Amino acid sequence: MDSRKDGHTQAAAAARAGFGERTGRRIDEAPTLPSQRDRTRRYRTRQDPFAEVWRAELVPMLTAIPSLRATTLLEELQRRHSARYPDRMLRSLQRRVAHWRATEGRNGS
Repeated sequence: MDSRKDGHTQAAAAARAGFGERTGRRIDEAPTLPSQRDRTRRYRTRQDPFAEVWRAELVPMLTAIPSLRATTLLEELQRRHSARYPDRMLRSLQRRVAHWRATEGRNGS
């Protein structure tokens, strides 16, 4: 932006800054700087792998025994549904359980 203020062309200013001319044009046209924009994503990027079993199976278990860990819940899902829930889904389940505990669990609401 300083190069543009000094009178350099769009192409020259972008080259001096180390990015493409199109990026420089986009920055010039935007009302705010890229660092000041809200980049929070408000949508899911993937389908929830636990959507089918969450309310029917997992919430009743968590309600009955709130101290259950996500590892135990995943092992139970693997026992009930064989190969449908691999070990790599543990972190997703941990996030889902943490969110449930914060919003609906014994200490939530």
